[in-house]
Amino acid sequence: MSLFRRLVSRRRRRISLTTALVGAAATLLAAAPAADGGQDRLAVTSVSTHPGFVTGGDVLVHVHVPGGTRPGEVRVTRNGTDVTGQFTPDADGHGLTGLVTGLADGRNRIAATAGDSPGARAARDVLEVRNHPITGPVISGPHERPYVCATESFKLVDGSTLGPALDKDCSAKTRVDYAYRSTDGSIKPLPDRDARPADLAHTTTTTGATVPFLIRIETGTVNRAIYQIAMLHDPERPEPDPVTPSEGWNDRLIYTFGGGCRASWYTQGDATGGVLDPEMLRRGYAVASSSLNVFGQNCNDLLAAESTMMVKERFIERYGAPRFTIGWGCSGGSYQSHQIADNYPGLLNGIVVGCSFPDVTSATNFTLLDSRLLDHYFTDTAPSSFSPEQQRAVSGFGVRESIPNLSDGAKRLDPDAEFPAGMPTDQRYDAEHNPGGARATVYDHTVNVYGREPRTGFALRPLDNVGVQYGLDALNKGTITKEQFLDLNADIGGIDRDARHTAERTRADSTATMAAYRTGRILSGGGGLASTPIIDYRAYTDHASGGDIHMVVHGFSTRARLIVANGNADNHVMLEEDDRYGYFSLESPVLRQALTAMDAWLTSVTADHSDRPLARKVAAGKPADLTDACWTRDTQPRKITQRLTYDNRGRCGELYPAYPTPRLVAGAPLTDDVVACHRKPVNAADYAVDFSTAELHRLREIFPTGVCDWSKAGYGQRPLNGTWQAVGGTP
Repeated sequence: MSLFRRLVSRRRRRISLTTALVGAAATLLAAAPAADGGQDRLAVTSVSTHPGFVTGGDVLVHVHVPGGTRPGEVRVTRNGTDVTGQFTPDADGHGLTGLVTGLADGRNRIAATAGDSPGARAARDVLEVRNHPITGPVISGPHERPYVCATESFKLVDGSTLGPALDKDCSAKTRVDYAYRSTDGSIKPLPDRDARPADLAHTTTTTGATVPFLIRIETGTVNRAIYQIAMLHDPERPEPDPVTPSEGWNDRLIYTFGGGCRASWYTQGDATGGVLDPEMLRRGYAVASSSLNVFGQNCNDLLAAESTMMVKERFIERYGAPRFTIGWGCSGGSYQSHQIADNYPGLLNGIVVGCSFPDVTSATNFTLLDSRLLDHYFTDTAPSSFSPEQQRAVSGFGVRESIPNLSDGAKRLDPDAEFPAGMPTDQRYDAEHNPGGARATVYDHTVNVYGREPRTGFALRPLDNVGVQYGLDALNKGTITKEQFLDLNADIGGIDRDARHTAERTRADSTATMAAYRTGRILSGGGGLASTPIIDYRAYTDHASGGDIHMVVHGFSTRARLIVANGNADNHVMLEEDDRYGYFSLESPVLRQALTAMDAWLTSVTADHSDRPLARKVAAGKPADLTDACWTRDTQPRKITQRLTYDNRGRCGELYPAYPTPRLVAGAPLTDDVVACHRKPVNAADYAVDFSTAELHRLREIFPTGVCDWSKAGYGQRPLNGTWQAVGGTP
């Protein structure tokens, strides 16, 4: 169901999630069919956001006026107070649109009536909305504390900052600045809104409008985050609004998501995902983002989704609803793009991702844990017991150096490894000196979903390696010996809640594991992502000399999940080239073409007004020349069109081979979404080598509860429990 159809719904059904959320009931608000049921009748709908998730005391509302009724006959009230004056008739004469302000926190009723003159039969419709504070929370649960404000370090286009925060929620006054693109290609602050710089460039947008390259930048705070919205606009013209948009806006929105997932705890953040990309602005796109959409500042996809929802609501109320919204992000930005599109369909209509992963919780954290354990084993437990090539084979990575590289990346699992600048030392967790301090892990950052360990208050973890046979594929191929395999698995160990090495393996908390699947912290692919156009661009780094986490295999894991969930991945296109332009830069002609293709794809989908399902519209609307492809490494790269596959078929597989992760070497499925595996008894027939009786006995001692049976779903692995969920419920 499209977001618009969700927005026009007045009826909502509530589906209670599992009580595994440790006392916090998560609620799904799913919209019923369109309010008018396809009939021409008076209908009130929310345009700017889901009616249950309104924020900031206002909401953009549309009133559909049926045939035979004049818009002037319609009266609109807010909780009984007449607000008809806030509405403007639509150009087609069949409706009214208005920003209803003055909403109280909690429930509000917006009613429209028509035909209530003497002797006439009255028509009436009521929209119930629930308003939340502009500081949140809405869907992410109680605010995280402590929280470090960054308004004084957030740099504006002219080099100044937002200044001191206005309150404990790090609020700042909304402001508008202007910049321009110079003929030398740089973005500069506009010194005088009433004067045109001599070096001002001009541009022709995708709609054919030729306008001066003047950029309007709105900066403010929502959801305790700093947001920015940029678009082409001439300050000599009237301020843009939903009725009179800027002539430089092409009616499309790009929402950018920043990367990272380190030192991303308890902070507002001093950067957005970027809103001043000249290529995006040149084409006429409006660009929006917030500081909580940068995973280097907030590694919590639920909080990121909430921030996206609130910023987009702000955008629509201020500038009007875009024809479609493109999600744009690399690495941590791909986490957000995938999970927001899947869990909150309609916020993003299509996504272009780079250096991608499916999500934070599964594939990435599994790989980081395994790398930390392998690095510990090869460095501390049994140094010199494996050759460099054997170490690489056990890890599966393209280069051995990825083992220590990703081991360092496992700091996101460590409660006291990294904190943001400005975080007071006395508020930081320290096992000995401050055990009650804030813990810097992805799990503690998402504790509203995962719940707490009763004794310590630490976050529960969906993290496990019980039954995992490290190096299994390397053993079966003869790359490592039976003795090495047995020794490795006997001593690999695990980590405790403080990320300290333990002799015992790490066991997942069942509560957190079930919550991870049911709430979408582990990407399903069967929610909104099933009908979302996806272009996955990869600047290849699997052979990077120092190692790199951004491996091709993760894109194939996402594709595999789409196939498992939906039976196909027709909406998923993969593009590969070398990394001459960096991870995700629009200097790359390939990535520029991807943006053009996504625009064409979504333009086609939004022009399809048939009743067929959205997934079918997406499949039919994909441009004919948009297919999997790679580009050669030549000075003038040549495009090679072929289906990209994990088994490295064809020329693209030779140029940009995919490598497994340690968990895949151990036999895990390509989906890489099993937290805690079901186990089976050790069986000699499952191995390509012959174990002696003594070796089999030892193997059974190493795995007393059995080894992973990857043919089965994991413990607690259940389907996503619907979209548009809210932790803590919506009263």
